[in-house]
Amino acid sequence: MTDTSPAPAEPHAPRILLVTGPSGAGRSTAIRALEDLGYEVIDNLPLSLVPRLLEGPRQGPSLALGVDTRNRDFSTGAFLEMLDRLDVFGVELLYLDCRSEILQRRYSETRRRHPLAPAESPAIGIARDFDLLASIRHRADIVIDTSELTVHELRAEVGRWFGNQMDNRLALSIHSFSYKRGLPRGLDMVFDCRFLRNPYWEPSLRSLNGLSAEVADYVSEDPRFDGFFEKVRDLALLLLPAYVEEGKSYLAIGFGCTGGQHRSVTMAEKLGNTLAEAGWQVSIRHRELERNVAAAGRPAPQTGTRN
Repeated sequence: MTDTSPAPAEPHAPRILLVTGPSGAGRSTAIRALEDLGYEVIDNLPLSLVPRLLEGPRQGPSLALGVDTRNRDFSTGAFLEMLDRLDVFGVELLYLDCRSEILQRRYSETRRRHPLAPAESPAIGIARDFDLLASIRHRADIVIDTSELTVHELRAEVGRWFGNQMDNRLALSIHSFSYKRGLPRGLDMVFDCRFLRNPYWEPSLRSLNGLSAEVADYVSEDPRFDGFFEKVRDLALLLLPAYVEEGKSYLAIGFGCTGGQHRSVTMAEKLGNTLAEAGWQVSIRHRELERNVAAAGRPAPQTGTRN
């Protein structure tokens, strides 16, 4: 039988991370979180200085560079050209994203002027930001959508992705979600669970979710469940070592169902636990469950990182 578990981690060179995104999406919060994780942080560095900073052998801690569209030499073309030049250094790009209406609400609540439209409405500045960053977002190695995240949740999410500096294994993020609210951004693989038995139609299970044994048992009793799960598991175990060889650092897998409460949660939990037992670093995120507990003011569900 072929061993599909990852090779033991070996010491590796410090990571170099570029952090960007539209104003108001949480870039500064992410930068501070990275600093707390031990990164050497430089914010608002002019693009022309970034290549000079990276010349020569890298020593010391990992490096996080914040790049803002407000920088005096910023342009989309210059940023993309810089990314191409820095490819030899193994630079990774973290993009903090956020929906336009959420950014407008944040600016309205703080009564701040948008840096790209100081004498106009924030909506105009946000549109300019999105226009400048659209091509850059497509080049990102990882996208974190902060639309539904609090400051503390964003810091936790950064910690899940970048918290273990001594581990060079591919980091997995497994998400459950509701198709009614759309796909989470940044997913690499998506599986539709809506063909499985739906616990919503069982009165005794409707108020529960896929974290409960009762719901998990009900979903797994579907005669198609085992075959579906085994094929998804085998596909993941086949691809993960190949992604590591390719140099990919992150992989995001999503499971969707109608309400994001039962079937998708069950699948995300089962796959996450299975891959963690195989030795992979796994972060599990249940978008709809987190949204529900945040709205009710209750503690978040016990998901998070599995090792």
